[in-house]
Amino acid sequence: MLRDLKPTDNVGGFDVRPGNFLLNGATTVSGGVNFTIHSVYAIECTLLLFRPYAKFPYARLRFPDSYKIGNTYSMLVFGLDEVDFEYAYSFDGPYVPEKGIIFDKKKYILDPYAKAVIGQSGWGKKQEHEGVYKARVVNSDYDWGNCTQPKLPFEELIIYELHVRGFTQDGSSGVKNKGTFAGIREKIPYLKGLGINAVEMMPIFEFDEMGSYRNYDGRQLYDYWGYNTVCFFAPNTSYESDHEHHHEGRELKQLVRELHENGIEVILDVVFNHTAEGNEMGPYFSFKGIDNNIYYMLTPDGKYYNFSGCGNVLNCNQPIVQQFILDCLRYWVTEYRIDGFRFDLASILGRNEDGTPMDKPPLLKSLAFDPILGGVKLIAEAWDAGGLYQVGSFPSWNRWAEWNGRYRDDLRKFLKGDSHLAWDAAQRITGSRDLYDPTYRGYNASVNFLTCHDGFTLYDMYSYNEKHNLENGWNNTDGANDNNSWNCGAEGDTNDYNINKLRIKMVKNAFATLMCSQGPALFLAGDEFCNTQFGNNNAYCQDNIISWLDWTRKEKHKDVFEFFKYMIAFRKRFHIITDSRGKATCSYPPVSIHSNVAWSAKYYDDTRMIGVMYAGASLKQQGLDEFVYFGVNAYWDYVNVELPDLPEGYHWKLYVNTGNEPQDVILEDRNVILYDKRINMAGRSVIVAVGERY
Repeated sequence: MLRDLKPTDNVGGFDVRPGNFLLNGATTVSGGVNFTIHSVYAIECTLLLFRPYAKFPYARLRFPDSYKIGNTYSMLVFGLDEVDFEYAYSFDGPYVPEKGIIFDKKKYILDPYAKAVIGQSGWGKKQEHEGVYKARVVNSDYDWGNCTQPKLPFEELIIYELHVRGFTQDGSSGVKNKGTFAGIREKIPYLKGLGINAVEMMPIFEFDEMGSYRNYDGRQLYDYWGYNTVCFFAPNTSYESDHEHHHEGRELKQLVRELHENGIEVILDVVFNHTAEGNEMGPYFSFKGIDNNIYYMLTPDGKYYNFSGCGNVLNCNQPIVQQFILDCLRYWVTEYRIDGFRFDLASILGRNEDGTPMDKPPLLKSLAFDPILGGVKLIAEAWDAGGLYQVGSFPSWNRWAEWNGRYRDDLRKFLKGDSHLAWDAAQRITGSRDLYDPTYRGYNASVNFLTCHDGFTLYDMYSYNEKHNLENGWNNTDGANDNNSWNCGAEGDTNDYNINKLRIKMVKNAFATLMCSQGPALFLAGDEFCNTQFGNNNAYCQDNIISWLDWTRKEKHKDVFEFFKYMIAFRKRFHIITDSRGKATCSYPPVSIHSNVAWSAKYYDDTRMIGVMYAGASLKQQGLDEFVYFGVNAYWDYVNVELPDLPEGYHWKLYVNTGNEPQDVILEDRNVILYDKRINMAGRSVIVAVGERY
């Protein structure tokens, strides 16, 4: 520790001494501030000090040669008060662009370990000094006390993916602090009432929403989603309602704490595949000026690989970059008590420095076995924009889970009535063990989802056959074309009663399927009340009602909201859905697959009805078993379905039937007993039955 140390030198009029080389970033210590930064190829590093919001530095402190150990510069500057200054760096070194070395000592360089970035507090406002990023020292004085984390079993997670701004920005949200972390705090009672037990926040690391700002046909378009990181250690201050300088992050910490107190875990969507610096034409403000050829994956002639689709690719398995990512995740876990991470385009994290896929990527392995990250959920989006698709084969060490893109695709197609999919759909519902062998991947590898930020909302999935992205300004060329959606007979809004009724039934079918599937479940915020993006399946730039949640739809689609609540509660009540490892006292297997004939899984090309039965010992009463039967008829007409026999003393009771009229879908309290173990399932419907003791 640096305690009661005395200056050894004077640089630029400031008393200084060599700092703590192991203390990355800028940190307040006894007597001053410790600054530490690394560069392999730089020949000179200078600390730049600015008055708050000033364009030019008031002091330049060149690191003496003796203040460098290896490739690390460190200096303790005495007498600095954190409230009086902002800082950046300048690096000098060779300029050999064909080798990717592009030092420019005139550039102001943002500290990659900065805990707060200047000039980003006001959403939608251009930087006063465009292209220049500076940092503040943050006072890390939040007291977590004995606050505990939920530490929920992975398979029990019901994850609610939300955009911090879009969740509450519309006036219909009814919150005081719209579009902020505080706004989410105001909605915690709603989240708890809905029943979800994890929120996955789209990127909250500091990003510049103005980086790709443009005006199209009178509409202002932004980098709304935030998948272009400016600084990995700093929370996005435009998501804070209280811009208290040098205490950035406090509001987020309070949100995390209150979510934990309500049994809700926090997962961050993190973007380590690329940065906001872009390609050769992009801005130059951080890694490019420190060690461009180390931090980025470059072609032999010094150009940027683009497996991210965003201009550059972080060189994740280079040891320095690997250490940086590990430091970053450890920071968010210890400083913010984050419970898990979803890694955007995670296949990039497994590429070698030349871009080729690695068999055992050292970064992924180090994250899997790191002691600080030991209890953290690690979720991979197991593909990238360079064509590497690893769903079912992502390097895991029995620690990594995956967004199961096969679940989304197979079940979207099956639920709308496509043929040749019954067997695949049954596999997806029962945990995708054909993709994730429990011996090697455990029981939590498949994160099941039908909707997420990228693509149609659940309501739009049954309202549009085609994407409608003209508002994005690219002549409808952006966004995926393979949505596997079905408009139920009309494109977009319609006054046709039967079409609207069918759409709502399809939404309920889809969510019941998700809740009755094995593996952690994820759905998009607003799906619970049929939020719409008006057919836009790539709303990355829309900071308006296209992307914001319209909370008036909660009342309009109250029956859908109540159905979501019911199915979430149902999933929680019957642990045999999420945990298939416990044996029933009878001889029934934990999971069995059926057709319309009990105990027969003989599927044909035109089979569109599947049944799944879960069985296991009751946790509530010793000696009793629990049975849940989930049936889905994706055919457009009635199908006569036989449920499996139950042990003596049990009968099937119907809890859900979406083939009924909307007011009669939830039947648990109606005492509908299937004594003959048969039901004539309506076309395009699902049933949920429970084996009860009589």
